[in-house]
Amino acid sequence: MVEFTERRELEAALAAVMAERDALLEEQKRLSAEQDKLRTAYRELKFELELLRRRIFVAKAERVDTRQLQLEFAAKMAELDELANKGGADNDEEKSTESQKGGDEKGSAKSKKKPTGRRNLNELEIPEERVELTDPTFDGKFPRIGCEESTKLAWRRGGFVRIVVARVKYRISNDQGDSGVETTPMPEEIRPRSLAAPSLLAHVASSKFCDGLPLHRLEDIFSRDGVPIDRGSMSRWLEDVGSTCGATVVHAMRTEAKTTAFCLATDATGIAIQPAPAADKKRQACKRGHFFVTIADRDHVFFDYQPRETSKAVAEMFRGFTGYVQADAKSVFDILFRPPDKRPKPDDDDLPPDNSKKSEVGCWAHARRKFWETAAMKCAVSREALMRIGRIFEHDQKWKGLPPEKVKAHRNQFIRPEVESFFTWARVENEKVKHARGALRSAFGYVIRHSEALQRFLEDGRLKLDNNHSERELRRIAVGRKAWLFAGSDDHAEATGHLFSLIASARLHDLDPELYLRDLFRVLAQWPRDRYIELAPRYWAQTLERLIAAELEQEVGPLTVPEVLTKAPSEPTPQESTAS
Repeated sequence: MVEFTERRELEAALAAVMAERDALLEEQKRLSAEQDKLRTAYRELKFELELLRRRIFVAKAERVDTRQLQLEFAAKMAELDELANKGGADNDEEKSTESQKGGDEKGSAKSKKKPTGRRNLNELEIPEERVELTDPTFDGKFPRIGCEESTKLAWRRGGFVRIVVARVKYRISNDQGDSGVETTPMPEEIRPRSLAAPSLLAHVASSKFCDGLPLHRLEDIFSRDGVPIDRGSMSRWLEDVGSTCGATVVHAMRTEAKTTAFCLATDATGIAIQPAPAADKKRQACKRGHFFVTIADRDHVFFDYQPRETSKAVAEMFRGFTGYVQADAKSVFDILFRPPDKRPKPDDDDLPPDNSKKSEVGCWAHARRKFWETAAMKCAVSREALMRIGRIFEHDQKWKGLPPEKVKAHRNQFIRPEVESFFTWARVENEKVKHARGALRSAFGYVIRHSEALQRFLEDGRLKLDNNHSERELRRIAVGRKAWLFAGSDDHAEATGHLFSLIASARLHDLDPELYLRDLFRVLAQWPRDRYIELAPRYWAQTLERLIAAELEQEVGPLTVPEVLTKAPSEPTPQESTAS
């Protein structure tokens, strides 16, 4: 009996020890899992810290030490060389001889009571020019009895000029002895009865949208020059001329682009919009609008303002265009590449459905950027991705400037095998990380989801590997908004987009934006409505040759509109259509 009792006690003690052991094992597993979680969180935080450090302190160009990559992946690069059949082929590759044009051209105290009425420019101490307008109907037939004078402000590089517009008055008499006075009519102007002449309008527009000067700084500069002009007046000038140009020249440019363009490259960025004053006059936060840039080959550049960045807005902007569209895979652009029967109907019942077909072209720079960020933690897989993508860019750079047919042939021979090898490798690596959250999974997911669009550049030599040219154009908005901060309203933002379109297109065709805008504002009001496309930057050089220089040089006065060209502006050739 004693032995049985002792045995029962030993079994109970053993069970207690086993239970304690199991509890300790469970605690060990819990602590081990918690340790793994903490270790993973530590790695993620370390990665985020390194990524933030790179974004803040490292150059934005996403530079990579290519020599180090060549050392790390020498064997892999040799394998890719053999895959692309390069051995000895380098000497046969044609190099571009075309040089690339680059670079852009880059008061007095306020009175307590604001004066009212039209100011007297004769009180200003500035140079003066006189423009005398005569009426051919009366001049030389009837005696002159004086002039009806008004004044405008013009701008010369170097300071203000006062323009005196003298419209000759005539004493008219007939055979019955009746007499009267007739004054030479004022020629049509882009802003009738405005204080500003075309050159001043162009100077204000280029100062703000080329040089990033907000209007309050221009107001201060003009005051120091002895000509106080308030920012409200300049704001109204810009909104007026921007809207006028948008409904005329920019509209004609957009119509031509949708009809003849081969590829439209697009991107978007945000902008702050000043809200309408509230009834209670309380301060309100600015709302957010969006500028979309669209580059039509090497022909035109457009900036479209949209109050909301939605798929419907994007669909309306590209309505009627058939061809390639290069974007950054943002979801709002997906509507462009759907079949026509799966697109939403337009809000306007009078508009027909958009049955045009658009093909998506991916951006290798966006694909590369995701791997560049994951390489912050010395990730070998990410660095190999950078090496592979870098080789694709290096190959393509060699043929820059060649005819599109030769570029396509070289791409198919040398780049296509490496592109196919890249996606085969990416799918294998994605299987290893697809269940682990993080930037590496995101990078591989991006290239695999958009593999078809990323390979589309192989279809035509005019297509680009990246969409960086759209991002470069958007810098005009990004740099400018740091200075002028916001647009005054949706209408003002829309007018701003039209002026940005003209300035960017002028730079695209190597025109001085300020001189181009001055001449455009001078001739626009007197130009035939059905020929606005001749005033676009793409055709301005040949239009300028046919204008009378002496008439164009004057700030005010009639213009002789040249005859329409016997040969209309032709569609771009494949070489001309190559995107900038």
